[in-house]
Amino acid sequence: MANVRLVDLTKHYRRGGEVIRALDGVTLDIDKGEFIAVVGRSGSGKTTMLDLMGLLLRPTSGSLFIDDIDTVKLGDRELARMRARRIGFVFQEYNLLSGLNVLENVMLPLRYVKEGRNGRARAVELIERVGLSDRARHRSTELSGGQAQRVAIARSMVNSPSLILLDEPTGAVDTETAQQLVDLLKRLNQEDQVTIVIVTHDLDIAKQATRQIRLKDGKVLSDEKTQVGGAAPGLPPAQKS
Repeated sequence: MANVRLVDLTKHYRRGGEVIRALDGVTLDIDKGEFIAVVGRSGSGKTTMLDLMGLLLRPTSGSLFIDDIDTVKLGDRELARMRARRIGFVFQEYNLLSGLNVLENVMLPLRYVKEGRNGRARAVELIERVGLSDRARHRSTELSGGQAQRVAIARSMVNSPSLILLDEPTGAVDTETAQQLVDLLKRLNQEDQVTIVIVTHDLDIAKQATRQIRLKDGKVLSDEKTQVGGAAPGLPPAQKS
């Protein structure tokens, strides 16, 4: 059973007398545990599709199912609850709070699901899994770009979501660090069977996903399985400052 299903999903905007078709009738089934890369030129609809899947936008028409729940029928409170419990987000600019340390940043989403001691233990475990145990008490301003993005990845997983959405997560780091982040995502994908959808302009990164979806003008231009060789390597070691 698909863990995410888009059925003729559209998002249109009006600009004066013109209709902007940001997403224009996309139908996709995404199975649990897939690692999907969404590619395409700027303006192709990648981020719009990601924001719709993340329940940050409401579609103009069509259906969007997550874990067999028809999200189009949900009210604002139900959507917020679903975002908090089922969806993790990772953005290009990390979006960490500078006044908080690594552990506090990772624990932020727990506030929305009222987790207590168990949530803290989960946060500590994830910080260890992303190789940053020795940075747990450091503020985000004391981290490198790659370290900050690993914190963002740990934060996205702290509520044990079924779906993680990443918007250009490697755009602000160097090539070596970008590869470390992708290796980390592959490892977490395999170990936790969480569905990962990553928007990227980097075709080298897209080729490492198990499936590549190309958008153009708000439509699916191609949808292909990729040839991924071997399992993900071990997690990267913690970086020293």
